[in-house]
Amino acid sequence: MAVALARDGHRVGFCWSRDAEGAAKTLADIEGAGGTGRSVRAAVEDPAQVDTAFAAVEADLGPVELLVNNAGITRDRLVHRMSDADWRDVLAVDLDGAFHTIRRAAPAMAAAGFGRIVNISSVGGHLGGAGQANYSAAKAGLVGLSRSVARELGPRGVTCNVVAPGPVVTAMTERMGTEWAARVAEAVPLRRLGTPEECAAVVAFLCRPEAGYITGAVIPVDGGLGMGA
Repeated sequence: MAVALARDGHRVGFCWSRDAEGAAKTLADIEGAGGTGRSVRAAVEDPAQVDTAFAAVEADLGPVELLVNNAGITRDRLVHRMSDADWRDVLAVDLDGAFHTIRRAAPAMAAAGFGRIVNISSVGGHLGGAGQANYSAAKAGLVGLSRSVARELGPRGVTCNVVAPGPVVTAMTERMGTEWAARVAEAVPLRRLGTPEECAAVVAFLCRPEAGYITGAVIPVDGGLGMGA
């Protein structure tokens, strides 16, 4: 997503929490695409760290005009075995984190009369997932959050949309193994997992002028798995 936005000519600041090597590669890829990037370590579940990250990006790259919320973790357990910490940790990152960044970005966007917010949900947010009550609740919550923000900020020229991926090839899914991937692909009408680039293309589109009349939308990138549910 960062590279796709860089290719569209945007200066890109992005946050990371644990993967320093991945952050360095992303920054190199942004610059390799001819863009300007800024990497900031921040835990989005902490409002103070979010504020510090925004301040660093604003100082180096200027006002934040586009915001993409893609932070996410899982703590999968059957609901009767899910601990309070399992529940809280996932909601804190996957849902609270988006609230924290939107709250921080909204005043400047509204004052400028322009902004693009894209929140990354999941097909699990509307289909649910066994062992993922926390994750599915957080991803569903992003839809309600996004549509409320779309109504609040629409009159100020700010759009807020949701991209809902299905199973996508990432480091997280690769850890699940080939047997899991084959079983999941069989459930997808297109019979394969998606790619990060396919999701990134939709995010980049929603940030373009041509998408200026789209807000409050949930756009699936799931190979037909959810069928618009």
